[in-house]
Amino acid sequence: MNVFKEEQGFKQIWIQVILIITSVITVVLIANKWAAASDQNISAHVSSIFTLCSLLLVHVLFHFAKLTTRIDEKGIQYQFFPFHFSMRKIPWTEVSEVKIRNYNPIGEYGGWGLRYTFSKKRGNAVNVCGDIGIQIEFTNGKKLLIGTQKKEEAQRVLETYKSEI
Repeated sequence: MNVFKEEQGFKQIWIQVILIITSVITVVLIANKWAAASDQNISAHVSSIFTLCSLLLVHVLFHFAKLTTRIDEKGIQYQFFPFHFSMRKIPWTEVSEVKIRNYNPIGEYGGWGLRYTFSKKRGNAVNVCGDIGIQIEFTNGKKLLIGTQKKEEAQRVLETYKSEI
């Protein structure tokens, strides 16, 4: 039995740098706002607390977000936690074509993450980094691209299950 497994997260340095810079700027601006606000200006404090909570939520999402992919004799499964709480299953009977391809994340899908498009030609994407993906075309004509960092391993396992399609 040939199985492909992969877990990816938003661990790129440039993402961490952007999060840190925006956090520092936000905290400095809020600290200045609190220093200038009177103790009786409750709305300034409430909006500041809301902003800090939102900032914390963004950090938590980036820290815990994880794309898990599995390819086996049953089909292709993927999960983009925390947006999917369980694996999404694609049985081989629903796949008309599958291949590994290079793509332009920003040009084709508008970036990384859980990406929905209205383009039937491109379809949707689930990715966290890079520009290599597992392109799936369903029997109903829809498409899905799942990002991968293990091109050769995914290609090898997909070749094993070509007869299932």
